[in-house]
Amino acid sequence: MGLNLNKLVDKAYEDKTIKELLDAPPSALEGLTPKHDELLAELKIKTIRDLAKWKYAVKAQALAALADGES
Repeated sequence: MGLNLNKLVDKAYEDKTIKELLDAPPSALEGLTPKHDELLAELKIKTIRDLAKWKYAVKAQALAALADGES
């Protein structure tokens, strides 16, 4: 199954697999720059995988999902 991730990632990463993207620096994501890599590295976030598993990002995603179901 092929997925088009081109709108999610920087042009230089458009031909990468999902596994390769997870091991790439955060700047591989569309809209982030090497400066963001430096700032995130201070939080021990060096890859997209690290960012996805960062406990604060996970908590924020959980709250956003819960908010969708709140009346």
